[in-house]
Amino acid sequence: MKFHRTVLQIDADAEARRIVAALRQDVRRMFRKQGAVVGVSGGVDSAVVLALCVRAFGPGGVAPLILPERDSSPDSERLARDLCAEIGVTPTVENLTEALDGFGCYRRRDEAVRRVFPDYDASAGDRIKIGLPQDLLEADTLNAFAGTVVEADGTEKTKSLPPREFLQIVAASNFKQRARMSVLYYHAELRNCAVVGTANKNEHGQGFFVKFGDGGADVQPIAHLYKTQVYQLAHHLHVPAEIIQRTPTSDTYSAPSTQQEFFFRLPFETMDLIWYALEHRVPIDDVAAVMNLSRAQVRRVFDDLQRKERATEYLRMAPLQLTPAAVIAAERAEPSLAL
Repeated sequence: MKFHRTVLQIDADAEARRIVAALRQDVRRMFRKQGAVVGVSGGVDSAVVLALCVRAFGPGGVAPLILPERDSSPDSERLARDLCAEIGVTPTVENLTEALDGFGCYRRRDEAVRRVFPDYDASAGDRIKIGLPQDLLEADTLNAFAGTVVEADGTEKTKSLPPREFLQIVAASNFKQRARMSVLYYHAELRNCAVVGTANKNEHGQGFFVKFGDGGADVQPIAHLYKTQVYQLAHHLHVPAEIIQRTPTSDTYSAPSTQQEFFFRLPFETMDLIWYALEHRVPIDDVAAVMNLSRAQVRRVFDDLQRKERATEYLRMAPLQLTPAAVIAAERAEPSLAL
């Protein structure tokens, strides 16, 4: 097939109309709900989803929620409020800090951080973030996370995270997404609405979401769109320029971290095209020529994408059910398990 740099261009107007029609079908006819609840973060994905939901259900049929917590950037809430005002919807703001304190989110995370950085002191203004190596095109590095402490004076210290500490930091931080999901469903049930998710294809396909957290939704209307295609919709839907131009962030850790630093390792403009090529079996030589990269660089990106998809497959799986057929299959595979 022909591979070129504009292969991901979409008809934004037609795509918006298609998504709006699907939202109406799914929410009203399939779920039999009256409208949509949307978590609004100040990022481009939630802005696009909010705008699409307002087109589908009208301003009165959409309940936007802004859910800040202690580590959130103040810009996130400001941009979310400005977006709602521009679109003509009234947001509900619920600060989750107390709930997360109750879960022990910050305490559990900081315990693990101090085992790696003994001098880390959040009460003195120290901040923490984690991320992956940013040399994907230059070296065959694995997806091994490092932690970075930003001290109150701006000094940064970075160390590799041992498995135990990494898992505890992530497990504690995931309380944030799961707490947001709980509040979204409270408001959805209160209003007889559906929760409309905001994950794009990059997040859903590569596992950049928390199971039963930000992955918890009734409908995912943009999960088929690459991030660069979401931006095309954002321009078409007249999302405010400040949101479109804002660098995508995780907005999870106390120190600022872009999504590229935290997980994706490449700019979306590069990653999306190479991922498209991988999915459509475009020969490596063709990809390298179009992207002005070497074969080795393209192969590294292919391998990284495939590793992430494999490692996060369980996140996209529905809960397994123990059916009679499954029991028989398990007993045949493991005869010793039979009673």
